[in-house]
Amino acid sequence: MRAQILQLLRENFGQYVSGEDLSRRLAVSRTAVWKHIRALKDEGYEVEGHSRLGYRLLSVPDLLLPGEIVPGIRTRWLGHAVYYCDEVDSTNSRAKKLAADGCPHGQIVIAETQTGGRGRLARGWFSPYARGIWLSVVLRPPFSPREAPKCTMLAAVAVNRAIRKVSGVACGIKWPNDILYDNRKIVGILTEMSAEIDAINYVVIGMGINVNSRAEEFPPELAKAATSLLIAGGRPVSRKELLAAVLGELEGLYDKTVLQGFAPVLEAWRAETVTLGRTVDVFSSGQTFSGLAVDIDDEGGLLVETSTGLERVIAGDVSVRARRGDK
Repeated sequence: MRAQILQLLRENFGQYVSGEDLSRRLAVSRTAVWKHIRALKDEGYEVEGHSRLGYRLLSVPDLLLPGEIVPGIRTRWLGHAVYYCDEVDSTNSRAKKLAADGCPHGQIVIAETQTGGRGRLARGWFSPYARGIWLSVVLRPPFSPREAPKCTMLAAVAVNRAIRKVSGVACGIKWPNDILYDNRKIVGILTEMSAEIDAINYVVIGMGINVNSRAEEFPPELAKAATSLLIAGGRPVSRKELLAAVLGELEGLYDKTVLQGFAPVLEAWRAETVTLGRTVDVFSSGQTFSGLAVDIDDEGGLLVETSTGLERVIAGDVSVRARRGDK
């Protein structure tokens, strides 16, 4: 009901809509309309009320509220179920609880800030209020459990394409789960799974996108390692528009993968990576080595040519050595 009232006010932005008209069109009492208007105000919408003229919408909050993001989503199944949090410990943690309780395929969890956002290897993730997209997606794919880690690559390609489309910023994907600009992190992706021996119960893909953070807002320990689309592109980026683009790209790539397998994803990842053809330092399974990243295999493992031969990396941390002009 609240969404319908908001939509009617949007359609008449800046103009009064009478309470009687809202009541009649939505078949509810004027008291019910007033309660929903009050709730919209509590969410940050500026709605002016007049005893004789009704209500008019004057401004909307710069938040990723369901009423703000749903009208812009053009997907068939992804993101139609939205769980919104003003503040949450971690969108992935909340998404896993929803998934375990039976939420639908395509459910998303979105937050304005995270108090315990996580990256790979239990690292924290800086999630300032209303400055980024802190998003988790619940999928129930028909893939085998061994293919689930490749969902990270699928998400990376989708997010990288959405960023380029909306902001014009040309980023690159670092194996296995980061998106970089000028060798600094803009996006981190964390994929978690619940599975049986031969079937996936659910996959949760968490994405943290640094959108409109200013340079001075990053903690000192992150200032040289992280950046944002605002810094990279020199202008603010609409979080709502970028979120809609991410969901659209992700749905399209996922549907293609269900039909054709992961080969197109791996090929797209190769085309958009900043890892292959570069010297990398690998920290994996208690060992450290360096070499030339030459390719990924069909399982998504990174193939590194070292002085002693070819090494296959399936887990761990990889640092790409910077060079002039990197993006």
